[in-house]
Amino acid sequence: MTKEKKKMGIKNKDAVENEAFSAGDDAPQGKSSPDIDKMINNLKADLESAQEEAKQTYDRFLRVSAEFENYKKRSARETDEFKKYANESLINALLPVIDNLERAVNSSKENNCDNDSLVDGVVLILNEIIKVLEKSNVKPIESLGKAFDPNFHQAMMQKESDEHPDNTVLQELQKGYLIHNRLLRPAMVVVSKHKNKDRN
Repeated sequence: MTKEKKKMGIKNKDAVENEAFSAGDDAPQGKSSPDIDKMINNLKADLESAQEEAKQTYDRFLRVSAEFENYKKRSARETDEFKKYANESLINALLPVIDNLERAVNSSKENNCDNDSLVDGVVLILNEIIKVLEKSNVKPIESLGKAFDPNFHQAMMQKESDEHPDNTVLQELQKGYLIHNRLLRPAMVVVSKHKNKDRN
């Protein structure tokens, strides 16, 4: 009796497995086809989103890199400018000293000073200072005989003249100077004015 029940149990088990196997052809295994398509579409969307985000990140990286390069160039230019004009205030303070030395030399020449050695000493000092300024790329503005230029000249007065065109620099009251082609101090000048210009 026990053996028969066991056989029947085995038969029943095999029958159940066979039924499940035969029914499995039509039953869904895992996910259905619409679910797989949905998963694939979601993965595609995630991939496109990741690619777009990567592209935007790369574009931001390129922009930041370009801005950093521009910053380095700008900093280098500013450093160079600072070095070029670092002594500007000191040189400006020295210009009146140069003016006074030049006036002393010119005055001694005009008055036929007897003490030539003293004048020569002042000239030597003046020349040494000018050499120091030249090393800092400071040079005087050439004004005499030139056309008046408001960018480099400051007109102190006008003088009638028939020998020169209007607004020609006739006299230099105080020298002007440039530092690296930038105006350090304008020249104070006297400019020409035609005698008959205001006469009818």
